[in-house]
Amino acid sequence: MRHRVHVKKISRSTAHRLAMYRNMVTSLLEHEQIETTDVKAKEVRRLADRMITLGKRGDLHARRRALRVIRSRDVAEKVFGELADRFRTRPGGYTRVMKTRYRAGDAAPMSLVALLGADEGAAATTAPGAEKPAARKRAGKGTAAKKAAAKGEKKAAAKKAAGAKGAGKKSAKGGAAAGAKAAPRAKTKSTRSKKGS
Repeated sequence: MRHRVHVKKISRSTAHRLAMYRNMVTSLLEHEQIETTDVKAKEVRRLADRMITLGKRGDLHARRRALRVIRSRDVAEKVFGELADRFRTRPGGYTRVMKTRYRAGDAAPMSLVALLGADEGAAATTAPGAEKPAARKRAGKGTAAKKAAAKGEKKAAAKKAAGAKGAGKKSAKGGAAAGAKAAPRAKTKSTRSKKGS
């Protein structure tokens, strides 16, 4: 059993898989969207989000860690400059994975991985002086209690009606009224004969 293993192997050796992810993350950060298979897209999203988080930190150690994954110094400059500024106030989730189609040939599910746009990147948190959107009204405790009581009353009325309807009839289990509960049966030993006796 593969407990605590959170890596999709996707039928590749470790070196091949990591090199492929590095290339895809570099392409995603450079072009801001790529199309790939769904499984690869979800793995690339994790790495791309980490790179942008490192870009937001902006110190030397973060830059060196990012350059272990990102293959181009130009793309690294973009991550530590433009993208870090775009997502400065956003606390994570810098990418979006959208399922697009099934690939002709092998019917693999394809997805588009894209960085959030400039408007979506900053929209995660409101500006200090801006008005906050109106909160959705929640049902108070009193309202929930009233609903539960009404539901209980309906059930009781339905039981009463069912009991009155079948009061004169005998049930199949020992002649008790239909509304009354039958006593549980005691467990007894099976009287079937065993094989071969």
